[in-house]
Amino acid sequence: MIQQRAALVIGNANYTGQNTKKLRNPVNDATAIARKLKKYGFGLTSVSDGSFVQMRTALSTFQGTIQPGGVALVFFAGHGIQIDGENFLFACDTDAGGENQAKYSSLSLNQVIDVLDRSKADTKIIILDACRENPFEAAWHRSGANRGLASVFAPRGTIIAYATSPGHIAADGLSSNGVYTGALLQHIDVPDTPIETVFKRVRNTVAADTNGKQITWEHTSLAGDFYFNTSAMSFVTTYASSSLADSLFVLDPGKTSHQIIRGLKSVDWYTQNPAMDRLTPTFANTVKDETLFVLGRNIYQAAHGGARSAEAYIRNFLGKTSGMKPEKIRPLLDGILYEIFFDSRGELREAIKGNMFSDAFELEKFPQFKDSFEFIAETLIGAHGDFYRVPGKGHMLSASVVTKAEKRGRLVTGVFVDTVNVFSLSDPEYAVEEGEPTPARSVSQDAFEEELAKELIVPKGLLQVRYTPALQPIDPIRYPYGWGVSKK
Repeated sequence: MIQQRAALVIGNANYTGQNTKKLRNPVNDATAIARKLKKYGFGLTSVSDGSFVQMRTALSTFQGTIQPGGVALVFFAGHGIQIDGENFLFACDTDAGGENQAKYSSLSLNQVIDVLDRSKADTKIIILDACRENPFEAAWHRSGANRGLASVFAPRGTIIAYATSPGHIAADGLSSNGVYTGALLQHIDVPDTPIETVFKRVRNTVAADTNGKQITWEHTSLAGDFYFNTSAMSFVTTYASSSLADSLFVLDPGKTSHQIIRGLKSVDWYTQNPAMDRLTPTFANTVKDETLFVLGRNIYQAAHGGARSAEAYIRNFLGKTSGMKPEKIRPLLDGILYEIFFDSRGELREAIKGNMFSDAFELEKFPQFKDSFEFIAETLIGAHGDFYRVPGKGHMLSASVVTKAEKRGRLVTGVFVDTVNVFSLSDPEYAVEEGEPTPARSVSQDAFEEELAKELIVPKGLLQVRYTPALQPIDPIRYPYGWGVSKK
């Protein structure tokens, strides 16, 4: 079963309360961490430069998103301090005029821990890039013994990670991120790495960056392993790691099947097309499943690059595989589908290989290929892919496209999915002043919907598009340059 993941991310930098000082990095840190967590399947509750009321409300909202058996994570960047041995995370409007005022206008770490402890999540994670400095020590006449955050008990199934060891302060950092979060961002992407190992690597990086002055710290009572980033190799057992990460697949020039793969890898149509013609049903029946999977990957790779024989093979997959044993078709199609989403290291692509995406998924309507589409859907879920609808599940997606009339057609101004406008300017160089015409290209309705399906990562046959106002068949669509549909 795939664990549901929920995160509360808070970054406070613009402090306005008495005795507090503005910070450089926390909002940047929270934004960067939120982006990573979203990539790895976390649902997000986010606060930027939040007040005490906003932080408390966000904690309550986050509590409602935690799923039984799931993962719950809290990240905080900003001012934090211990008062009488209890830790408090400062809101931007925290009154730091005195200890009592601060207690009752900031978020208690104990309260955060209690929310996680009372939840039924299996894994609870708290990351604190706090106590970057202590602007309260002189004002409150505090001793150095009360600096930084205090050590706390980690309930079962919990890991609490600090930017520095208890009683010490952390560096804010000179770049766009704090020293601690900057190090975490360096190491969080390494696939199949237990969280404890991630934090050990962070500790080494922070120590090196601060010349040993800052030593990170964790309290943990985790009972099982947790990985931010999992490659397909960590959970797919159907195929070997050398096939899932096909950069590890060693070609044997003496084998015909490997010669075909080498030809498809050539990125030369005059080599790819003849290689494709050698893959007959009779020959395919003699090839091992692992090799057929890699063949499928390279057929899609060649088709994506425009090799006509490979394109024709996918578009006429039923005919081309007629005469192949069903148990041999399965790994070939598995490989084709896998190549769309996973790179040569077995990791999810930042952007899918989409040129033949809808063509490959046309095969989903045939019952004999059900196992292959279940394979890719489960693999994408296991890798925490973030999709509007998981490819392979056969779920429809409805998109409402908003346009406005122009002399040369209808300009796309919005794309609404699940009530949210996901259409935005992705390249600032194409920004225009208000009142200026928007540079755009004219495309047919069919071509626009093909591109929209690719951006939404939904097979065209499963995408329902409605236009507001309704389009006439002759209306050309104007697609603005530098704009696009965002990932989920």
